[in-house]
Amino acid sequence: MPSLYQLKPAFQNLLRPLVRRLFDNGTTANQITLLAGLGSVLVGVAISAFAQHAWLFALVPLWMLLRMALNAIDGMLAREFDQQSALGAYLNELCDVVADCALILPFALIADVSLLLVLLVTLLAVFSEYAGVLGPMIGASRRYDGPMGKSDRALVLGLLAMVIALGWASAPWINGVFALIAVLLACTLVNRVRQGLKEVQENAPSA
Repeated sequence: MPSLYQLKPAFQNLLRPLVRRLFDNGTTANQITLLAGLGSVLVGVAISAFAQHAWLFALVPLWMLLRMALNAIDGMLAREFDQQSALGAYLNELCDVVADCALILPFALIADVSLLLVLLVTLLAVFSEYAGVLGPMIGASRRYDGPMGKSDRALVLGLLAMVIALGWASAPWINGVFALIAVLLACTLVNRVRQGLKEVQENAPSA
């Protein structure tokens, strides 16, 4: 299934001059990874503390865009400037999960929005990323299959947050969007497992 993740190479090409300058200034991939995680937590806390002010949800799409850039930058620093490390692999996956939780959970504080649906989306986001991480454990690659990968969630949740900030979304409508996201995340989870198993079978030596 297609995913916005497939657009990542073009996005990286736009960021490459900035990445070079950051490397020349001594910035490391792990520093960028931690910045993305910490920033997500701060944005989530700020929105949660003042959730009655709907306009604050406009921070979500702004930060989602910046977070995507930071995630691309840390990967480019690691791969293209020999900064890959075991610690970096841990930080990358853990900070992504923390960031997802921090940016999704504040939606539950909107009046009449279903806490169950928000928690379900949060858990499925974690599970789908975990399914992707499990790929190398069975001899496959790290899976990024859609239809609701990290980049797709950033787009959908960012648009939803902007609609909320503008006062155009009612609670039933928001609940409907979260129900749809949950279904797509479940499909993503199944798809990543299925594609990982398929990859292993394709790479298995013939008897």
